[in-house]
Amino acid sequence: MDLFVVLIWRLSRACGVIAAGLLAAAVAAVCHLVFVRYVLNESAIWQHEFVTFSVIGATLIGSPYVLLKRGHVNVDLLPLYLGHHGKMALALIASLLSFGFCALLTYYGWTFWHEAWANNWRAETVWAPPLWVPYAAIPLGFGLTAVQYLADILALLTGRDLPFSSSHLEADDALEEAGSGPTLSGGRDR
Repeated sequence: MDLFVVLIWRLSRACGVIAAGLLAAAVAAVCHLVFVRYVLNESAIWQHEFVTFSVIGATLIGSPYVLLKRGHVNVDLLPLYLGHHGKMALALIASLLSFGFCALLTYYGWTFWHEAWANNWRAETVWAPPLWVPYAAIPLGFGLTAVQYLADILALLTGRDLPFSSSHLEADDALEEAGSGPTLSGGRDR
């Protein structure tokens, strides 16, 4: 089970790298747009859509990484007043509900993507890219986020993660210091 959790955490980190690459590509496209418009005095054909699709893709594909780093917005007022068992119950309930939400969006996102792919939908612009390419970020991003929630649930249930810790690395360090056996990181520097 630890191997599954570690693999999902590594996959989520890879999603963070992909999201950063998409954002870098969007910045490069904006720079190209400025050069084409104001230096060459020509019209932009593909840059606006590319930037929009890249930023949306980065947001959706980067979501598992943000979840891994506990970067999503949350209100931690209630967990401050709960004991360990209350925090654990609240963390499991929140993770299960979030997993269900992401799984539902994965399913409907996949049907939406499949319809765009099967019908060869294209954007109604001069560039006219196939819409199944950017739409793939919906089931991919939410699917990977659902799997990250599943890994979080397993890590909580096996005691490999602490409820409402600021990151998985903090939980891993706390477990290592408590002497509760080998940790997911194997005691390596991160």
